[in-house]
This record gives sequence, structure tokens and C-alpha cells, in this order.
Amino acid sequence: MGDEKVKILAIETSCDETAAAVVENGRQVLSNVISSQIELHKLYGGVVPEIASRKHIEKIDQVIRQALEEADTTLGEIDAVGVTYGPGLVGALLVGVAEAKAISYARGLPLVGVHHIEGHVSANYIEHPQLEPPFLCLIVSGGHTNLVVVEDYGEFRILGTTRDDAAGEAFDKVARAIGLRYPGGPQIDRLAKEGDPHAIAFPKAKIEGAPYDFSFSGVKSSVLNYLNQHKMQGLEVPKADLAASFQQSVIQVLVEHTMRAAEDLHMEHVAIAGGVAANSSLREAMETACESEGIRFYHPSPIYCTDNAAMIGVAAYHAYKKGVRHGWDLNAVPNLRLGERL
Repeated sequence: MGDEKVKILAIETSCDETAAAVVENGRQVLSNVISSQIELHKLYGGVVPEIASRKHIEKIDQVIRQALEEADTTLGEIDAVGVTYGPGLVGALLVGVAEAKAISYARGLPLVGVHHIEGHVSANYIEHPQLEPPFLCLIVSGGHTNLVVVEDYGEFRILGTTRDDAAGEAFDKVARAIGLRYPGGPQIDRLAKEGDPHAIAFPKAKIEGAPYDFSFSGVKSSVLNYLNQHKMQGLEVPKADLAASFQQSVIQVLVEHTMRAAEDLHMEHVAIAGGVAANSSLREAMETACESEGIRFYHPSPIYCTDNAAMIGVAAYHAYKKGVRHGWDLNAVPNLRLGERL
């Protein structure tokens, strides 16, 4: 990298967090400000897109101002603006993209659009300076479950993906079904600690001819059937055991697929990324599995697993160094696929 310092102002508004960060040279986080809307969306049991968009508009300026202040940096010292442009909620994404374009235009700064999931993968670089591609990465979030080989910064080979519900989506739906409040994933994680993961046998889907693909609709349906049977028979639901058994079923599939890919491809480094990567049981299970195979395991701290702008700044830095620049026609792409670029 030499002595040159590259400072990226990063903006993330893909869902219900308004976030801004200043990142130097793709590894050093000078600030990472997150304004969460969780308390607001709890009232509705999930994210309401229209409300999320309005809140982003209200918060975006002050979050950016705070990120610059905490980094002891001015816009005059910023080298480029990085922003999430997909995937995500279209209205929410548009707020961040419009803000980034305005700053970029007003200051004559390069504009770098970032894929949200690429940002999640890049979160691993923040606390693990020794981690460099190639490595295997399991991406698990509310909308995505992917198993990929990170071949280079910003370059991915997708090995497996979900055929139906993403892992995080299954967590949220099961949490709602057993009466836990939004967001469901952390609630299941907490409740599962009080239960027996072997109390109830839930199915683990395997897809013929696609050993790295995932399917979680079966286990979700099995949980709903279990709940209905108990309700019809007037039986009390052992919620902690149910949460622990469901979580165990999902985690086993995630770990087994990842370890199989690591063995098949002779990967020595494995990472996890995304909101569900904050799940303590998943982290422990992956760590144990990797340790037994002599594989180095990497994961971001929980603050970098959930949506944040620091990870976007890291991804933007590597794209910037590769010469990626976007014009004023950069738009929000709600269904942007991993590896796809505008």
C-alpha cells in the first residue's frame, strides 16, 4: 500500500440502519456510526419499507456529520465516497445513493457503488489484517445464504445458495411463530441457550446434485406443524427446547456444507459474514469444526456482522484501488446479485 493514505467516506442505507463511516486504507476504521430503527419497526413485527425510507432521510445528514467528526476528518480530506446500491429495499437504498451522489458531485470526489453482500464479506478484513483472498466464506443474513470462494477482493465464485428461505428469514419466521419479538434471530439465539438442542428432531434438507445449496423451508414448516399439533392437543410448547432444536438443525446444515466445500476445494481459510454470523452457536460450531480440520477460522465482531458502513468502506476501498468508478446514473438495484456490477 505504500505511504499513501486513502480515506473513504462510506454510506449504508439498504434496510433499517442509517450508517456512515470513515475507513482508511481498507483496514482501519476511523469512525463507524449506526442509527438503528429496530425499536420503531418492533411495533410492526418487521421492517416497514416506507417508514425505513423516511427515517433514512431524517438521519442521513447527522450520521455523516457525526462520522466525519469522530474520524477527526473533513470532506476535504476524503478521497472517495462509497455507497451501498443493492441489494436491499429500493426506497432505503435510494436515500443513500442520492446522498452519496450529492456529496461526490459537490466535492468532485470519485463515486464507488458497493454490493451490500460484498460489504459483509469485507467486514472480515477489519479485524483480521492477515486475511487475504483466496478463502471460503459462508454468507448468512436475513435475505441471503451463500457459500462462496472469495477469489480476490470483490471477486466471488458462488458454490451454493438457498433454494427458498434464507437462514435469517427462517429464524425470523420461527421466532414470530413462537411469539418472540422482532428481530427474531438474536431472540432465538438467547432462548436456545436455555433449551436442549436434541429435544426435538427437525429435518435437515439435502439437495440432490447440489451439495452446497441450502433449503430451510422444510425445517420452518416442520416447526409450524409442531406448534399446530401442540395447539390442537392443548399442550404447552417447550419454547426453549424448540428454539434450541430448530437452531441446531439450521446450524448443522450450514457447518456441514461449509466444511464439505473446504475439504473438496482444499481451503485453509474459512470465514463467515452477514447478520446471522453474529449468532453465538453458529460461531462456536464453525470454530470447533474448523479447529478439528486444522483450518483457520475468521469472523467479524457482532457490530460488523449486522448492517454497518465500515464494511462498505472496506469494500469500496478495494474497488477504488481497482479503478471502479460510478457515474451520476448510479441507481438503486434492489435485487442485485453477488458478483454482478453496474
